[in-house]
Amino acid sequence: MTIPSFTRGPVRVYFGEKSGKYPDGNQIVVRGADALVAFDTPLVANRLGPELTAADLVVLGHVHEDHIAGLHRLPRARVLAPQADVEALRSWAGFARHYGYGARVLQEMKAKIERDFHYVARPEAEGYADGALWELGGGVSVRALHMPGHTSGHSVLIVEPGAIAFIGDIDLSSFGPYYGDATSSLEAFRRTLERVKDVPARVWITSHHKGVITERAAFLALLAAFAAKLEAREQAIAEHLRRSGPCTLEALVTHRFLYPRGYHDTYVEDAERRTVAQHLDSLAAAGRVRDEGGQYRLLS
Repeated sequence: MTIPSFTRGPVRVYFGEKSGKYPDGNQIVVRGADALVAFDTPLVANRLGPELTAADLVVLGHVHEDHIAGLHRLPRARVLAPQADVEALRSWAGFARHYGYGARVLQEMKAKIERDFHYVARPEAEGYADGALWELGGGVSVRALHMPGHTSGHSVLIVEPGAIAFIGDIDLSSFGPYYGDATSSLEAFRRTLERVKDVPARVWITSHHKGVITERAAFLALLAAFAAKLEAREQAIAEHLRRSGPCTLEALVTHRFLYPRGYHDTYVEDAERRTVAQHLDSLAAAGRVRDEGGQYRLLS
């Protein structure tokens, strides 16, 4: 079956199931005169032939299980990841620290990603820094811009010619930003969502959901709706504290502000806990919430 795709200049996008909705993603390949480069390797990578497996280089925008699901098909390719994420790619121990979940959840998560995402460690993986540049030949280049929040290393990859930006898990989805792991950061994501507006791009490609956006007005509208989820979550936590009175973190986790009630997966409670804790810190810094011995009270 033919995989739907989009081509612009040296870039081709192969769309995963449901426009790359998790657990799948969208596969990007960039062809220069001297090298073929893959950005990430989501599940759809397992349905591609030489258009992927001939890649000389894999550049990961960040490290999560759904972005490395096709790496096992590229055992000889050079693999790079952002410096702040690369240890998660080099070993399971590094990945476990990256997730930061509890021991039982990590045990289940390892089994899940080995089974569902073909996880294999890449101990030889190299780290790259903000501003890293790869010349692919024939005037084609890739430049990395550090845009943390989703992970500490999350980066946007800019392809020239064409000013084509792979913005990864700034995915513009209706779910909103995800910052539920140990190396994720709500505050960094807030700064990134302001900075990404100014990336010099004419085309924006997401890992999931939206796929390809070719109009700046549409990109900015989707970005504004995506960013609004941060304040909506924070306001929902504040409103819950107003209605219920002081609550523990665990009570707030049980209520659910990130995932729908009734939705269950291996990592959900840990991710919810990390997310809510960051919003409580944000509310406290704004003078709106006070921690009274593990009970969080709304002040304003």
